[in-house]
Amino acid sequence: MRTARFTLDPAFTVGEVDPRLFGSFVEHLGRCVYTGIFEPGHPSADADGLRRDVLDLVRELGVTAVRYPGGNFVSGYKWEDSVGPAEDRPRRLDLAWRSTETNSFGLSEYIAFLRKVGPQAEPMMAVNLGTRGVAEALELQEYANHPAGTTLSDLRAEHGDKDPFGIRLWCLGNEMDGPWQTGHKTAEEYGRLAAETARAMRQIDPDVELVACGSSGQSMETFAAWEATVLEETYDLVDHISLHAYYEPLDGDVDSFLASAVDMESFIENVVATCDHVGARLKSKKRINLSFDEWNVWYMSKSQAEVSALDWPEAPRLLEDNYSVMDAVVFGSLLIALLRHADRVAVACLAQLVNVIAPIMTEPGGPAWRQTTFFPFAQASRYGRGEVLDVRVDSPTYGTAKYGEADLLHATAVRAEDGSVTVFAVNRSRTEPLPLDVALGTLELTDVVEHSALADADPDARNTLAEPERVVPHRVDGTALRDGTLTAVLEPLSWNVIRLR
Repeated sequence: MRTARFTLDPAFTVGEVDPRLFGSFVEHLGRCVYTGIFEPGHPSADADGLRRDVLDLVRELGVTAVRYPGGNFVSGYKWEDSVGPAEDRPRRLDLAWRSTETNSFGLSEYIAFLRKVGPQAEPMMAVNLGTRGVAEALELQEYANHPAGTTLSDLRAEHGDKDPFGIRLWCLGNEMDGPWQTGHKTAEEYGRLAAETARAMRQIDPDVELVACGSSGQSMETFAAWEATVLEETYDLVDHISLHAYYEPLDGDVDSFLASAVDMESFIENVVATCDHVGARLKSKKRINLSFDEWNVWYMSKSQAEVSALDWPEAPRLLEDNYSVMDAVVFGSLLIALLRHADRVAVACLAQLVNVIAPIMTEPGGPAWRQTTFFPFAQASRYGRGEVLDVRVDSPTYGTAKYGEADLLHATAVRAEDGSVTVFAVNRSRTEPLPLDVALGTLELTDVVEHSALADADPDARNTLAEPERVVPHRVDGTALRDGTLTAVLEPLSWNVIRLR
């Protein structure tokens, strides 16, 4: 097979990686919360009912911002239900996932969870703009963030949280363009409501960081027109606009599935173009960034039948996709797409964190384990900090039904503050290894620290309760750095991390 090539030069960069690009998402959906992160009575549970085994894995995963409480769930969310003594909280029907919500895990428990994950875990709170509006958003903001001396801030202290929660990053609703959303609105309706909410929230705190709802996917009929209309109303009031995207192999089209990041990169670039067009029309010097606050591999067609069959259970097993090696390679490619656009993607949230289309799985009363997708995320979060170098690949291609000719190599590189460089690369070929040459130009690099790959002779191999360590990254030998050129061979259908110093 022809060798894939690219050149790295420190003079040509994309931008600095915002740590929040490695965010995740906790929604009251299925077992993400209950028997996921929160299970009082579990052998590993702490005094707050949080599973210590899950906390350990979340720290290992390297999660930063954690979006909460939804997702579709937020469009029926009454924040008042989730505060105060747990035994006094009401039970509610959750229309989004046809389940019963007990509210035994709420706002205070969410903040306690983040504090135990560590200082790197930033809250990202969504407000309900589906069935509620400006007044309720302001009340939640006051309860969460005002120090003391008002009815709601004093109520927080009475509930046991004297210190403010310090939530800086807020989502103005969720997927309001979607007809499935409780309280779905037109772009004009949502744009006005988002602007009014943003304006009011900034009266309480001018420094809040706000995310307006963009399209729920590039395939939406209203895509781009929705963003343009919403930004016409909110451009000077918000900091980011959201993107959501999920990928699965449809009708057996594995080749297109492996090239899913082609669509993700197109989505990002089209939203950037729309934002910048609106900014130019408004003659604004401000730049709107992107919050890709839902992304993943999700076998959505299977999940729709699961949800429609429910009859209001508590914490049912929903959306518990078990990921294969192939899924993990696509997942890694999506991470590469986010890094390649670090100049505009300021926040990204893997949906979701535990059990629900998640990198971490648990069994009630039993163990927690890592899915195949855990490893690319943990490695990218650990080694993908710094400045993204501009990577333009010269790669052999293959044909796809959805995206035409796609490169077999998908890659990026990140230069850390100490000058070390990490190359992240995916070989999309299912059958052939891919030789790779990387010219390092003026980068002063002399050693290969490690070449790690996630690959397997069985592309359907996966980690399960019975075999929790069936798939793990392995060391690749033979990768070398000589005379300013890195040479490597990428195994078929593989996610690769090559660290240089």
